[in-house]
Amino acid sequence: MRVLDQLRKVKRRYLALRGLDVRYTPQIEHPYEELGALAGVWCVNTAALARGGIAYSFGIGTDISFDIALVERFSMQVHAFDPTPRSLDWIRTQQVPSNIHVYPYGIADFDGTIMLHPPTSPAHVSFSVVEHGGGPGVQCAVYRLRSIMRMLGHTRIDLLKMDIEGCEYGVIRDIVSEALPVHQLCIEFHHRWPEIGIDKTEEAITSLRSVGYRTSYVSPSGQEFGFIRA
Repeated sequence: MRVLDQLRKVKRRYLALRGLDVRYTPQIEHPYEELGALAGVWCVNTAALARGGIAYSFGIGTDISFDIALVERFSMQVHAFDPTPRSLDWIRTQQVPSNIHVYPYGIADFDGTIMLHPPTSPAHVSFSVVEHGGGPGVQCAVYRLRSIMRMLGHTRIDLLKMDIEGCEYGVIRDIVSEALPVHQLCIEFHHRWPEIGIDKTEEAITSLRSVGYRTSYVSPSGQEFGFIRA
């Protein structure tokens, strides 16, 4: 294990003992691989990926290395979503593979618009539901997962990745309540922000487990999780 990962695990154990972080380990032993590069790495159970399957990737930012890996390794059709202006400006400058389809809207537990707030640094890209003092927010188009699947003509999702800066909690409730057919989930949780806290992440994980999802991966930081539906 890398030294940085060891330090992250120690820090997480310390915070968990103080009730400031979640305490989870994988429930099932599945081999996983790191796909992507640098900050765009996600750990996926590649044995459970259907070649030529459907992947939804919510939160493009300025890195599609994970999406490209899904295309190159598994010939997946990747549908990537991000409604935020900095990300959309960036993606227009990229040569995007034909198997990656980009949409200028995001995901929520309703159809409509949502106020997203910019990061404090102009060099950063991720807008969030939490106001960090980076300036005025912007209204962004969002849809429920069921609505997106209907618009795109999909009845099943093989892999769904979410790095959506605090919006994941409502989306998880929607996935659970609608019993949507998503086989594998990769999620970054944002309980590190005081405005959100660990209770929301614990509630989200409990609800996923209640409908058959099992934890297959937990990152050393305790923020990135993988789930597979049994």
